[in-house]
Amino acid sequence: MQPVVRRTSRNENNLPVRDAAPGQRYTRPMDRLWTPWRYSYITRADPQARTGVPAELNAWPPSDADDRHCIFCNMIAAVDYAIAQGMPRETAEMAAHIVYRGQSCFVCLNAYPYSTGHVMIVPYQHVASLAALPTEAAEELILLAQRAELALREVYKPGGLNMGLNLGEAAGAGIADHIHLHVLPRWLGDTNFMTVTAETRVLPEPLDVTWAKLRPPFKN
Repeated sequence: MQPVVRRTSRNENNLPVRDAAPGQRYTRPMDRLWTPWRYSYITRADPQARTGVPAELNAWPPSDADDRHCIFCNMIAAVDYAIAQGMPRETAEMAAHIVYRGQSCFVCLNAYPYSTGHVMIVPYQHVASLAALPTEAAEELILLAQRAELALREVYKPGGLNMGLNLGEAAGAGIADHIHLHVLPRWLGDTNFMTVTAETRVLPEPLDVTWAKLRPPFKN
């Protein structure tokens, strides 16, 4: 039987790299995760859907002219419209995954969270800059960030938290025209190969369950 000979080559840093043996693969075959629910998000496949409006609240808007063309503005308008039409407040806010509503800002779940418990604190006012936010709204934004920290620590017992504002597309803002503060719990080792190699996160908890867990500590 012939011995298997593995050659050693050099990479761009002149470090030795062992080549695969003849007939062997360098990597394992690609695994696939079946996530059909993301199709409409990636392709915007439903042309009738309003940005930020869940299916349960699709009675809004009454006309095309009412569309705000903003996820956050549409979300709040759809919830208020449903409540005005007789839907219980709890039902309407659960449909939009709004955890808490304050005077100048509200707290909602991120529909595509980086980690379980990922919330966003959003001013009602449609502004793209923190400097443009009125003082009372900026103060409530920080007060709700403190509340979010306490609620997430109580419910999820994380090892730490990330908080951040992305101002502008160049800074990574997915919704650049309407500022929002991200607050998300973190654990040691929570960044695994899925994030590094596939830009994908695996979340163990549905959003409805997260909403039900976070709603009580925010209300108290």
